[in-house]
Amino acid sequence: MQFSDIHSRLQESATLAMARRSRELKASGVDVVNLSLGEPDFDVPDFIKEAATQAIKDNWSKYPPVNGFLDLREAISKKFERDNSLNYSSDQIVVSTGAKQSIFNIVISLINAGDEVILPAPYWVTYYEQLRLVDASIKVIDPGSENNSKITPEQLLSVINKNSKLFIFSSPCNPTGAVYSRSELEALADVFKQFPNCIVVSDEIYEHINFTNDVCSIGSVEGMQDQTITVNGLSKAFAMTGWRIGYIGAPLEIAKACSKIQGQCTSGTNAIAQRAALAALQADPSVTAPMREEFKARRELVVSKLQQINGFALDRPDGAFYVMPDVSALYGKSFKGHTINSSKDLSELLLDHAHVAVVSGEGFGAKDRIRISYASSQELLNKALTRIADLVVKLQ
Repeated sequence: MQFSDIHSRLQESATLAMARRSRELKASGVDVVNLSLGEPDFDVPDFIKEAATQAIKDNWSKYPPVNGFLDLREAISKKFERDNSLNYSSDQIVVSTGAKQSIFNIVISLINAGDEVILPAPYWVTYYEQLRLVDASIKVIDPGSENNSKITPEQLLSVINKNSKLFIFSSPCNPTGAVYSRSELEALADVFKQFPNCIVVSDEIYEHINFTNDVCSIGSVEGMQDQTITVNGLSKAFAMTGWRIGYIGAPLEIAKACSKIQGQCTSGTNAIAQRAALAALQADPSVTAPMREEFKARRELVVSKLQQINGFALDRPDGAFYVMPDVSALYGKSFKGHTINSSKDLSELLLDHAHVAVVSGEGFGAKDRIRISYASSQELLNKALTRIADLVVKLQ
């Protein structure tokens, strides 16, 4: 079978690949602790489930509008204004089957082969692979270990130019957990405004898992809304990963373009999930606070444990539910004949011998790091971190 060039360019998601390997080991009877996926272990709040149940009873079973039900888009518009100081009309909003599809719509709508796109590293694996899919020219900014892996205006200025078409980032960040402050975003915005043809894609899916008091959407910075596409969804804040609801707020012509693309790919998002999303978005954001506090406690647990393991160097994340230690100090060490020469080697060693699934940083543009998700119970985190520590002390 001869597959397409697009298929050949695309790599399997590093996170999904490790999750698959973890499931295979579990199926064979191995007690694996999976810290590879970004999936909250909480249940969906009851009021959201009740809204979905009512939607089934009310026969919300027909094709929905491609860009989402009007009342849901109006609720998203109000949410943007309430939480983010953003002013998007309902026509500027497109509801999709998860934020991943939202980003795909953007990339397919705006990028031709050879178009220049800027990614600050570490980045979410899917940004890079979707850009490879359309054969974009990808420029990666490596911020180094300073400033909690956040880029500076000077670093941005060294890369951006009149041909730069798109800049994609997340805050809070997957995979590092870094959060850009308002002052940092304002400083970056001063650079972007010098290059008005470069559209900023701000992935804010983790906005409610922010351990700082400094919450800012770059689109709310003066002069930036017409240059920004804001991406969000319900997977993280409301533990609705399987419901597949994402959305964008964008300049009107871009929103129309994304809706056009979606109309030929999936059409409108699941009708029942949309009715549940309406209930979630109309709720007071404070309903997410207990989950955030639990993630904060888990962060403290994970950071304190990892800091005690020789060879792990890490920043304290300010949001999301990931920590991304540098493990290059372990290169050259070995265990049972397996030498660690990369973060991938270490992640495979941890899975095969400590039975802990983490993700190599290579797919995130951070080859010397591993991503550890703490979206699991404190009991499982303690078990996993003890196993990691026990294996590391045995390295020679």
